[in-house]
Amino acid sequence: MKKPSSHYFAEAPPPGLFDPENCTPVLFAPAPAKPHYHNHRTRLRERFMRAGGAALDDYELLELLLFRAIPRRDVKPLAKQLLAVFGDFNRVISAPPARLTQVQGAGPAVVQELKIVEAAAHRLGQARVLGRDALTSWSALMEYCKTTMAHRETEQFRILYLDRKNILIADEEQAKGTVDHVPVYPREVVKRALELNASALILVHNHPSGDPTPSAADIQMTTRIQTALEAMGITLHDHIIIGKERDSSFNSLGLL
Repeated sequence: MKKPSSHYFAEAPPPGLFDPENCTPVLFAPAPAKPHYHNHRTRLRERFMRAGGAALDDYELLELLLFRAIPRRDVKPLAKQLLAVFGDFNRVISAPPARLTQVQGAGPAVVQELKIVEAAAHRLGQARVLGRDALTSWSALMEYCKTTMAHRETEQFRILYLDRKNILIADEEQAKGTVDHVPVYPREVVKRALELNASALILVHNHPSGDPTPSAADIQMTTRIQTALEAMGITLHDHIIIGKERDSSFNSLGLL
């Protein structure tokens, strides 16, 4: 008599733990660990809104700008590299686009964000001095000039036009130059002053070398402009040279 075959009853193995063909365990890869900067952007933004920009280091403020340009990557290394190359936050946002793109990772989107912030800073500074008495708001005026010009790598010549009450009515860039020279023509300075009906002027230019000491060419050029202005009854209040850390005033130096 044939014995009935034996039957074994058991629960099926939990799905996913064994291969049904050979009953060998199937190993699942663990979930990838979250990057070290997970939620870093949220935390940094919250700290900025809670404590303000003064509570952040330069590299952290740069990170906030880079978040928009580089949506899904840790930007702290790039922020620190930009500071290593250019020195500080102001010099980074003021750097020429061509030099910024030489830093690995700083593409067109990064340059655009930095230049937007630079333009906004200049516009804000200008709004604080236009329409005000230039002589009584001298500190604000110099702060604006430094923000606009101190970190430029080429010379820039600006003219501040004042009315008869010394109210700043216009701030214009007259000329751009090289690292150590900017062409200025007294005839053009006088012509623009007459167009604006200005009664007085303040000349401002920068020295990319960082040393604001007036050169012989600076003194000669200023004398020529002053002579041309006086012939038209226009006063030259001062000529300011902006350096990286300090500035020089022709008036204070007795050169006007």
